[in-house]
Amino acid sequence: MMTEVTNTKTKKKKWSEEERLELAAKLDAELDEYISNLERKSYTEGWPEDRWEEEMEKHPFFMKKAPEPGEELSPLIEGLQQLKYGEDENTPEELAANYKEDGNFNYKYKKYRLAILSYTEGIKTKCKDDDLRAQLYNNRAAAHFMLKNYRSSLSDCKRAIKLKPIYPKALARAVQCCYYSKNYDECIELADRYLSEYEPNKEISTLMTNALTERKKKQRDDRMQEKREKVVEEEENKLIQAIINRGIKIELSTDKKIFELKDLEPQIPQLAQYRVRFDQANRLVWPVMILYPETMQTDFIQNFYEDTPFMDQLEELFEEPPEWDIGRRYILSNLNVYFEGKNKMSIHKIDVSKTLGTIMKQEEFTVRGGTPSFLVLIASSDTEKRFLDNYKSLRSL
Repeated sequence: MMTEVTNTKTKKKKWSEEERLELAAKLDAELDEYISNLERKSYTEGWPEDRWEEEMEKHPFFMKKAPEPGEELSPLIEGLQQLKYGEDENTPEELAANYKEDGNFNYKYKKYRLAILSYTEGIKTKCKDDDLRAQLYNNRAAAHFMLKNYRSSLSDCKRAIKLKPIYPKALARAVQCCYYSKNYDECIELADRYLSEYEPNKEISTLMTNALTERKKKQRDDRMQEKREKVVEEEENKLIQAIINRGIKIELSTDKKIFELKDLEPQIPQLAQYRVRFDQANRLVWPVMILYPETMQTDFIQNFYEDTPFMDQLEELFEEPPEWDIGRRYILSNLNVYFEGKNKMSIHKIDVSKTLGTIMKQEEFTVRGGTPSFLVLIASSDTEKRFLDNYKSLRSL
């Protein structure tokens, strides 16, 4: 049975140019009406027009500098950090490798302190890969070395070598650290080890030679310094013994019976550089303070020889009337000189014709603060009477 197939041809309408334009206008009008009837919403997903540069700077692809510690991070940066540094997302070995990568980047751009921080974080992960840990220590040693932290660098080199015994880079740097920190003995030892374990190295050989030379110089300088210190010690002991032999008493701040040189250090700034000493003739030369209670003035004598009469020193002081003596009252023939006795409870008049050494040998005299001190008063003045009465009152207590 055959089926009859009828082919029906669709006749296409022929559009005139005028009809086409009319249809296009109608479609445009319908589209405009549709758009105008849509719900109007503001776009909130983009960057604000007045802050687009600020927002752009927060984006990890466009930021010009890394965020400062404590600075608020954008969600995208936090996400990236979590992927790279999150303990949940990475194994200790992966974290250590990531921190090593950061450290290498900072080291390349000479940001050595940031590199040290990165390597340190890598070490803190406590990964089980000894080779990776050795690299972290060695790289941190390199950063410390560039900052001239030679002791820290040497410590890291030793840790790296402990984890990775065959590590010529770490051993070579350890040699350098020892040399630049003037640890010549260890420098020679490590250099010898390097040259015996690895192929010849001109730099290491030079450092070893220089270290041998510097060690000899240091040993010679140490011997000379030791000799100088011994001479100084002998002079100091001689000085102490001379003071003891002269019967001069030194006030001590503690219960110790024998004074030390530090007890002879002047406590007065103007005399601080003039501690008692010997001159070439083995005379004692003292720093001395002269006080004028009535006028509240002070004279500082830096070099008062023990065999000099007190009057000679007064004549030098009053060779010209001092500026503060407006009334010209301080005349040598009309002055009395005193010193305070033990515990400052008494006062004693001196014979100015006697030498300083003779005066200081008196039983009542005591050197305080490394400086012999004397009081000068106008004879028979009201100030002198009040001054003496005060000490009489102290003795009667």
